[in-house]
Amino acid sequence: MKTIFTSFLLLFCSQAAFSQPFLESVDVFTSGQNGVALYRIPGVVTTAKGTVLAYCEARKSTKADWGEIEVHLARSTDGGQTWEQPKHIAHHADRIEGNPTKKTGGEREQTVNNPVAIIDRETGAIEFLYCVNYARCFSMRSTDDGVNWSKPIEITSAFEPFRSKYDWKVIATGPGHGIQLKTGRLVVPIWLAFGKLGDHHPSAAGTIFSDDHGKTWQAGAISVPNDGAYKDPNESILAVLSDGRVMMVSRSESKPSRKLITYSPDGATNWTTPIFQDELWEPICMASIIEHPSSPGTLIFSNPHSLGRDKAGNEIPAGRGKRENLSIKLSRDFGKTWIANKTLEPSHSAYSDLTVLPDGKILCFYEGQNKLVASRFNLQWAASP
Repeated sequence: MKTIFTSFLLLFCSQAAFSQPFLESVDVFTSGQNGVALYRIPGVVTTAKGTVLAYCEARKSTKADWGEIEVHLARSTDGGQTWEQPKHIAHHADRIEGNPTKKTGGEREQTVNNPVAIIDRETGAIEFLYCVNYARCFSMRSTDDGVNWSKPIEITSAFEPFRSKYDWKVIATGPGHGIQLKTGRLVVPIWLAFGKLGDHHPSAAGTIFSDDHGKTWQAGAISVPNDGAYKDPNESILAVLSDGRVMMVSRSESKPSRKLITYSPDGATNWTTPIFQDELWEPICMASIIEHPSSPGTLIFSNPHSLGRDKAGNEIPAGRGKRENLSIKLSRDFGKTWIANKTLEPSHSAYSDLTVLPDGKILCFYEGQNKLVASRFNLQWAASP
């Protein structure tokens, strides 16, 4: 399966080098669909067979982070052009009810949050992690490209070692997608909060990993601490770089209002000192990053290109920029410099996730106005004026 997918990429990526700029979008999830008040927190992966899986939180009756929330998934077998009807895939186990942020009625709600898929290109399986009530973490698996899923297994114990650093009350995976290293290791970004029960602040970021194809999970090191200039690092995304490093891009509420970048040789330990990347603005919103297989060091980044500013137009330290102007940035040197910045969605737009399709195009699955959108584009579009 790994060989088939790689062959597709090599063939189509070489052809894509001579194509014209291309951009096409389709709505995948829409508010009100299937009785869901709001779809949020998108994630997307391309399987070893080329199927695209787009998944998200289905917030049944409220737009809040807490409430009656399910995880829904839609499949595409034609590279993101058309999509099957969404299915509720998690949490199909005994209900775990309790919303600590709601004084009345919260005891009957189950919040299933922060879904993350990881493609295992050695086995062809899809590992899928999610949390319940920001307090317990579960793993399940699909061996038929996301059609059916195994019974969830609890893996909350993988987070326990983090207590030696932060006595967490909240845990969360991703959101977005996880990665697989050349060694076969599966890695998922996580964040945890150690304030009051149910609070998402203060927070810190790290990873959990599996060296046995998702059978068991372990805690890595804290990659971005809540310390010094780093305030409330949380939602992060990982990229496997062709030079062997694992790159983490983290959201935070730090004064520079820039994304935090750190690197690890194995996705779990020896993280470099986080730095603020000047070109990657931080509107306090989840972002995504991937390396394109067409050439080493070609990185694609998606995030609202927005900053909090005062009436004079000056940046506000740790200002919360508007969630709009979702943009695609391009780097040809492993993120040292960013040579392009293209607006994908000028109006309301927030969280996003990226995947490379079998034909070499990139798919950005993102939050628009009351909908989740799949936009396909090629490198020529990303690099065009």
